[in-house]
Amino acid sequence: MRLQEKVIIVTGSCTGIGKAIAKRCVEEGARVVIHGLESELGQEVVRELGAENAVLHIENLSVEGVAERLVALAVQTFGRLDAVVNNAALVASSNIHTTDLAFFRQILEVNTLAPFALIQAALPHLKQAKGCVLNIGSVNGWSGEPDLMAYSVSKGALMTLTRNLGDTLHREDGVRVNQINPGWVLTENEARRKHEQGLPVDWYKDVLPVFAPSGRILWPAEIAAAAVYWLADESGPISGQIVDLEQHPLIGRNPPKN
Repeated sequence: MRLQEKVIIVTGSCTGIGKAIAKRCVEEGARVVIHGLESELGQEVVRELGAENAVLHIENLSVEGVAERLVALAVQTFGRLDAVVNNAALVASSNIHTTDLAFFRQILEVNTLAPFALIQAALPHLKQAKGCVLNIGSVNGWSGEPDLMAYSVSKGALMTLTRNLGDTLHREDGVRVNQINPGWVLTENEARRKHEQGLPVDWYKDVLPVFAPSGRILWPAEIAAAAVYWLADESGPISGQIVDLEQHPLIGRNPPKN
């Protein structure tokens, strides 16, 4: 029970990585605010976790005031707020030829500005609890796939936000801010997205070793297991860190061209 009695907001937790993190948090003793866009799926998560452990908020993160409403819901329902997990993200394919400014602004609004707004809104409560923030980034933040240009830039900006606030908020308010960058993860949305791009329904059963040395891509539960360390007190005073969760080295990797 490494998160005993902690109250945690997990954005984008109706599906995928966010759902796995929320479930693992409750298993570790926490209570959670479930957030997303899919009302039926969110209600299903709350039923699974129990109304005493979870409460649901459905709203787009780009809407004005959503951060304040999430924080208010956590405090009104559970009496406190100890941590924020900025997991929700808009994943959409684009490159320099297909990206217009309106699209780029939408990506940045959800993937970079919304996490900032939630940290800002939650800060008074996190300061009181000596709590923490965990941002969920992506290995694409280092450079990114050619057709994930806007998404990759948004995650790169999130890394700078993490480092900046991980220093500032830790020194000034006792609030730690860290980030994990998952690699290729088998979420419901990723399975569907790759199928829509032309791959077979069961594409994830046959991934090339260059992409998945283990023979498979990551599971959401494996990301959730890593998230608990950063949300728990056992990570001590560590702040402002970016940790890549990938099954091969990112920097310097040069796989054989045969």
